[in-house]
Amino acid sequence: MTDTSHPDTSTPRRKPKQSLDTIGGRPISPTTAMMGHGFDPILSEGALKPPIFLTSTFAFESAQAGKQHFEQLTGKRSGGAEGLVYSRFNGPNQEILEDRLAIWDGAEESLVFSSGMSAIATLLLASCSAGDVILHSGPLYAATEGFIAKVMSRYGVRYVDFAAGASRDDMAQALQQARDLAQEHGGKLALIYLESPANPTNALVDIEAVADLRDAAFGEDERPPIAIDNTFLGPLWQQPLHHGADIVIYSLTKYIGGHSDLVAGGLSGAKSLMDPIRALRNTMGTICDPNTAWMLLRSLETVELRMSRAGENAARVCAFLKDHPKVAGLGYLGLIADPSQKDIYDRHCTGAGSTFSLFIKGGEKESFAFLDTLKIAKLAVSLGGTETLASHPAAMTHLSVPDDRKARLGITDNLVRISIGIEDADDLIADFDQALAQV
Repeated sequence: MTDTSHPDTSTPRRKPKQSLDTIGGRPISPTTAMMGHGFDPILSEGALKPPIFLTSTFAFESAQAGKQHFEQLTGKRSGGAEGLVYSRFNGPNQEILEDRLAIWDGAEESLVFSSGMSAIATLLLASCSAGDVILHSGPLYAATEGFIAKVMSRYGVRYVDFAAGASRDDMAQALQQARDLAQEHGGKLALIYLESPANPTNALVDIEAVADLRDAAFGEDERPPIAIDNTFLGPLWQQPLHHGADIVIYSLTKYIGGHSDLVAGGLSGAKSLMDPIRALRNTMGTICDPNTAWMLLRSLETVELRMSRAGENAARVCAFLKDHPKVAGLGYLGLIADPSQKDIYDRHCTGAGSTFSLFIKGGEKESFAFLDTLKIAKLAVSLGGTETLASHPAAMTHLSVPDDRKARLGITDNLVRISIGIEDADDLIADFDQALAQV
């Protein structure tokens, strides 16, 4: 139906978003919110699900509305930009996705990107200037480590790292070293970057301890934000914003996408932290596309079901593997032996996840023999999909990491990374059993 009225064009029009936060006096769960939050079917011809908005640009209601939008976009007018103007900045599918993604972590805002690495790269570039220092845990996803060490260093940004699972004293020492290094080069400690559980060892970082050390060392107005890659456990089994982190990072490719058919990334946190990252995303064009956003909206509807089933399967598979004669050890959060790691797990996590490290008795030869004879599990990198995946980090995803650093961080030749899917658990156990028989 054509609207023949004459709307007020003094400001860009912002369509209302459907939002139901409580019902019967109780908060709506994230699972329920995924079915409709941020989308009103009436505004899209009654479509039950959001259509895919395949457009590069959006029409203004008037020239004045267009001017005001760009005044807000460029900062000449306060309040920030509202409305849609160009798909490099945002679009309806991405906005709905961002609204729903923020719910899981209790974040003020979320941003979505074309890949996990584009989210990480945009975060790092928006946070740092020449002379600054990044303090990070290790190991990190190899591409993240490479970007910090090889790319950011080209622009005068340095880093100090500490091992995931490090003691409070060791983390305090690394923090002081990072502050001293920044002062030496006329910069600041710009960002504390964590990955917990770490890829691929599953070692945990004490987020609360890091936040306490940061808060004790810096005044409120100068504290560097704590960002954490929560891909291995989020959004179901860990909510880092509740434990002192400021920014949560996701490879949305993994559990949230969950079907091994898309690539995307996400950041969540306070609006004040998201604004400069959004501005750089607008310039660089690292936003995810409308079709990918639409597919992620589909995936968010079942993320709790998929992750729950995968977690249950992983618990059964690991119960079988832990006493197998060909297995040297397991890096599975449901079977933590180290008391300090168990303490972090009990405080930070609500589930053990479905990705773990399996240590084969032997080395690369024995690990390859296991991988090459799997029949149900697929030999592929990535994780968090509906299918079970297995890979060899030392020879694949972390091949670029120097050998001495791999040794220090426990990325050994007998480590196989397993991501359990939603198949029948007994079938998976039978598959691992026959493959281990070939070792």
